[in-house]
Amino acid sequence: MSRLPAENRSAFAHFHKIDSRWNDNDIFGHVNNVVYYSYFDTAVNAFLISQGVLDLQHSKIVGLVVETQCRYFSSIAFPDTIHVGLRLSHLGTSSIRYEAAVFRNDDDVASAQGHFVHVYVDRATNRPVPMPQSLIEAAALLSV
Repeated sequence: MSRLPAENRSAFAHFHKIDSRWNDNDIFGHVNNVVYYSYFDTAVNAFLISQGVLDLQHSKIVGLVVETQCRYFSSIAFPDTIHVGLRLSHLGTSSIRYEAAVFRNDDDVASAQGHFVHVYVDRATNRPVPMPQSLIEAAALLSV
């Protein structure tokens, strides 16, 4: 099985900066693998909030995570600064696949990359619904 190489920053449309925290590190002295998923989640939701398409308290339609994946290339550790790159991979009727990469400090090559799939549902029923036009337009901003 061949492994895809880490990508450069130029392959991503949007970046979200996150300061690593002391408790992100594990006993081995680097950011624990599960923390990368929180970086993906934070970057995607911060983007949606900044675009005005997600209101954590009042949005009638919300994205539920149905799939994630991450490949690791090099370590990150506190007190590194993380830059999460986002791009649109797939836009369906009720789902979006975001691709994300984690960059350490000013590194040009990703330390980790993966994907994050949201299925958009009615908050009250938890049933999939078509995405509103505003969300589709916001997601299009992540196209490269």
